[in-house]
Amino acid sequence: MEEKKVIFSGIKPSGDLTLGNYLGAIKNWIKLQDEYDSYFCVVDLHAITVRQEPALLRKRTLEILAIYIASGIAPEKNTLFIQSHVPAHSEAAWLLNCFTYMGELSRMTQYKDKAQKLGESISAGLFNYPVLMAADILLYNTDLVPVGKDQKQHLELARDIAIRFNNLYSPTFKVPEAYIPERAAKIMDLQDPSKKMSKSEDNPNGYILIMDPPEVIRKKISRAVTDTVGVVRYSDEQPGIKNLINILSAITNMTPEEIERRYEGSGYAKFKEDVAEAVINELAPIQNKVKELLDDKTYLENIYKKGAEKANYVATKTLRKMQRKIGFIIK
Repeated sequence: MEEKKVIFSGIKPSGDLTLGNYLGAIKNWIKLQDEYDSYFCVVDLHAITVRQEPALLRKRTLEILAIYIASGIAPEKNTLFIQSHVPAHSEAAWLLNCFTYMGELSRMTQYKDKAQKLGESISAGLFNYPVLMAADILLYNTDLVPVGKDQKQHLELARDIAIRFNNLYSPTFKVPEAYIPERAAKIMDLQDPSKKMSKSEDNPNGYILIMDPPEVIRKKISRAVTDTVGVVRYSDEQPGIKNLINILSAITNMTPEEIERRYEGSGYAKFKEDVAEAVINELAPIQNKVKELLDDKTYLENIYKKGAEKANYVATKTLRKMQRKIGFIIK
């Protein structure tokens, strides 16, 4: 039997998860779980590149794990774990730092954006975090990494580091490829459709949280910016409407053309109402399941301990290989 290809992905518990995280990432992961050997991680080490409230970090870490499971990611088919439970991530990141150049890291777009905002007080963690991301990926002999456009540059760096290490010492790492789903939903901000929907935006009307109650979802979608054209059309000239069509399409599997036909001749009010109801119906069972899971801390603990055991085994094997090749004495 042919071995399954390995997929690795994770989400940071640095804020509450949005509809964009769900439709753009988690919903795609569910489709991958039968086909691939998947590692889905809560990347808490990445979260602390910016200051976190300890109690909130713990709460969000468990909530993300619960959201993974409630959305349909089956713990028995996938390896679900918390990044800091596998020490090999931090250790491999240090080793890989020594094979990464300052110039490469300073060219990272996300770093440049954040450095502009934070100036001198930017943490070394924010500068180095693409190396930790490379360690996350390379430790599991990952074949494919589901990435959005904003993370593609970091994956390129992980590939460069892997090739550099392999050339220096002998083949050690698989060189990972980007996995871009055919119909990846890129969900934009409801108030500024030129930007990706993000929990770090100041205006809460710009994003929908996975755990938002129905009345909040209705209000946010009814306030979503549109235009004066008055026609439901999938066009770059109507970015607000295009974004709402993308949301409806990702939930219902209807194509943008089918959605255009369905709303021919009807105004934005009816269309927005339907988008809101589709979002509410999609999220309601997930929200109920998340609440149920968070009430059963023992079950969640069991999942992340089992996941860490498997992840530890695989990651430590790769780490030992790296250490031997570098010239360390293995105890």
